[in-house]
Amino acid sequence: MNFNVQPVLENEKVILYPLQEEDFELLYATASDPKIWEQHPNKDRWKKEVFTTFFDGALQSKGAFKIVDKAAGNIIGSTRFYDYNGEDNSIFIGYTFYAVSCWGKGVNRSVKTMMLDYIFQFVSKVCFYIGANNVRSQIAISRIGAEKIAEQVVTYFGEAPRLNFVYEITKEKWIIKMKP
Repeated sequence: MNFNVQPVLENEKVILYPLQEEDFELLYATASDPKIWEQHPNKDRWKKEVFTTFFDGALQSKGAFKIVDKAAGNIIGSTRFYDYNGEDNSIFIGYTFYAVSCWGKGVNRSVKTMMLDYIFQFVSKVCFYIGANNVRSQIAISRIGAEKIAEQVVTYFGEAPRLNFVYEITKEKWIIKMKP
């Protein structure tokens, strides 16, 4: 891999900064809302001891970001690049969550667009694991052009295995989707 999976990315709505150990408390303040995790396969991530494992995995991935609202300056969520596959020329985007106050305001689309625009300079395919019962995220990922290609049991870092749907978008489809 000869590219940076943790650059600072910025657009008109948000700034993605590499996640740092000192971000734990502020990120947990966002993640501690049980509503965020209602449809997620790991519904108890709002608990501090469970979120600590999630956060440790994020740091160890070396591809995680804190998402900062550009106008307000506060942390509104997290996401990451992970599991780069050189043979397949692909990478995953995931482990994404946002404060409930951001839902329905275009934040996810804004973040994913920025991440995809960046990463498609280096890979030809991006994949996403979406929980089988996470309808909200399935709809959101479909809206950016990703298509369901498989179902797979996934074991997230330090957590129990859960059924996920695998979504994929290719560089070619992304370029076509983004043309005016």
